[in-house]
Amino acid sequence: MKPIFPRALQSGDTIALVAPASVPDESRIDRAVGRLEERGFRVKRFGDIYRRRGYLAGDDATRAAELMAAFADPEVAAVFPARGGTGVTRLLDLLDYAVIRKHPKILAGFSDITALHLALQSQTGLVTFHSPHPMDGLGRPDGFTDLSARTFWRTLLAESYIGLEKNSWEVLTEESERDQLSTRCPGVAEGRLVGGNLTLVGSVLGTPYEIDTAGNILLLEDIGEQPYRVDRLLSQLRLAGKLDVLNGVVLGQFTDCADEPDRPSLTLDEVFGDYFSDLGIPVLENFPTGHTADNATLPLGVTVKLDADGKQLTILETPVRLGK
Repeated sequence: MKPIFPRALQSGDTIALVAPASVPDESRIDRAVGRLEERGFRVKRFGDIYRRRGYLAGDDATRAAELMAAFADPEVAAVFPARGGTGVTRLLDLLDYAVIRKHPKILAGFSDITALHLALQSQTGLVTFHSPHPMDGLGRPDGFTDLSARTFWRTLLAESYIGLEKNSWEVLTEESERDQLSTRCPGVAEGRLVGGNLTLVGSVLGTPYEIDTAGNILLLEDIGEQPYRVDRLLSQLRLAGKLDVLNGVVLGQFTDCADEPDRPSLTLDEVFGDYFSDLGIPVLENFPTGHTADNATLPLGVTVKLDADGKQLTILETPVRLGK
């Protein structure tokens, strides 16, 4: 599907705050809102983002209606889910994708929000952003890390693109950041960046919202999944034919995914080797994105260049449109 680009953020814009998944922490959200307002943005909350229904921030119909209201609101320039958690997949068949297609806006988030990234790309072509949420980004006591702040504002702000001679840029600009990466399989490839949280990528396989990996660069990250669970999810992707047609792979942070002590297990490194080492495509590991303080913002649905030898990921096209 032809990509649709949302308008870049400018000072004075209104940012919608929604809760399509779990209930956010109020003190962190207040901190994030204050920091957004300090940068000149207006923040508009849609519904009671602190209401609770078990592990959900309210019932499905209400959460879906609030998300749709945020996209339909002419004042809103960007939609920020307050946090991830769980429950987004319950909303996918309740959304009006025709309305979203007519009102393309920035959607930024990660973790369970991966389900929204996949659904919006498959149903509308909208370019979205794998990024920290307000709760665990700007809402942290010490705010964004330097890497998170640099990549977030570099990707979303209109002023970042003014006067540039070319549309491409490298995500990681510091040598110390690249030194933490590892090359599992060498090579250079281009393709559209797709993916996000591995569990959510797997959860929508076989649905109208499943990931399209053909000719693309696959981004994966996760948290709290032991190697056997990661193995099961990657096996599902392989059996669905999603790994055979890839151009490249970027493995982000797999936080707290180690095997249990004193239990027979493959290591996570062995699992990755079993699924990726023989694909004949570049594979770069330990990229700083996912459930970690250094959570680089990455535009999904745009063309990127993966250089596993040089440990570089380069965005090749502007993911936002400038002007009104």
